[in-house]
Amino acid sequence: MQTYRIPFNKPPYIGTELSYLEQACAVNRKICGDGPFTKQCSAWLEEHTGTAKSLLTTSCTHALEMAAYLSGIQPGDEVIMPSYTFVSTADAFVLRGAVPVFIDIRPDTMNLDETLIEDAVTEKTKAIAVVHYAGVSCEMDTIMEIARRRGLMVIEDTAQGIMSTYHGKALGTFGEFGCLSFHETKNYSMGEGGALLIRDPEYVEQAEILREKGTNRSKFFRGQIDKYTWVDFGSSYLPSELNAAYLMAQLDRAEEINDARLARWNQYREGLQDLAAKERIVLPAVPEGCVHNAHMFYIRTKDLPERTALIEYLKERGILAVFHYIPLHSAPAGVRFGRFHGEDRYTTKESERLVRLPMFFDLTPEEADDVLTAVHDFYREN
Repeated sequence: MQTYRIPFNKPPYIGTELSYLEQACAVNRKICGDGPFTKQCSAWLEEHTGTAKSLLTTSCTHALEMAAYLSGIQPGDEVIMPSYTFVSTADAFVLRGAVPVFIDIRPDTMNLDETLIEDAVTEKTKAIAVVHYAGVSCEMDTIMEIARRRGLMVIEDTAQGIMSTYHGKALGTFGEFGCLSFHETKNYSMGEGGALLIRDPEYVEQAEILREKGTNRSKFFRGQIDKYTWVDFGSSYLPSELNAAYLMAQLDRAEEINDARLARWNQYREGLQDLAAKERIVLPAVPEGCVHNAHMFYIRTKDLPERTALIEYLKERGILAVFHYIPLHSAPAGVRFGRFHGEDRYTTKESERLVRLPMFFDLTPEEADDVLTAVHDFYREN
């Protein structure tokens, strides 16, 4: 495997992770799910997002699957979502027999275009799945107004959005359910993992049962019942306590991680303003009222050939930059399971132009400068 002088990503590491893992193993003697560290992580998420309940899961994919089940999605239901997203956004609903109805994105934020939702609604529409791309919020006021008026559920794929807000409110707390990711590539990591944010307390008991293999085990451990048993459909969505211990070390220093990422994001943006002013590239947009978390920094090139050339040029300099999603509606499974509503004006076009630059917690100012120099050299030579 090729190694790079500046990789695209490094999993966050604070330095206290090993001591937390040792505490889980040697002191708490609890390494399966829902131990002390899991409870601490859930409490942190509830405090910092304001959600009614947070449940750690084995992945954001599983959090989305839980949200689809709890939303009452049935075979034949339709769920409106962007095509420019990771496969898990659609998979969660396809597993329930639903049809993903893909709509076009906004060219400024790469989020779904809220003005296209209403026209995509049919008598079969059950929910809207929004994706906050790059940790920048969708236009949630408009989306929630449509959902209320049309009687639709809203599920937020907030895989990239922890610490981001929309008009002061945490992403993942607008819809009935928010789904976070703590994958290795995210701002805070437990290797593989995620969380389900539940806005309305009425769903909590059902969510706990679903997460605990269909049992009422959570109520038993709270002393609400004297024994637990199988009461409904369920699976095992509990992450290991070891994963939670690793994550908690980072949540304890969440602001430090967030500030470091924002510093590098701002460095990139300031350093590329000249190329943007000359219309050689397009920089990320952050609409008014949105506070983002510097999950990624991307630029958009003129077209696909230029993107391919830039990525190869950076590789030759020892810098790994990558592109992102292939639009789902053009994928074999997307054609099979879903449909695109309306015109694909921006989804494919913009996805083919986008390049993600290296971004991780301990990316140094000097490394970011090296990336900026390489990008400028590419455009000077081309």
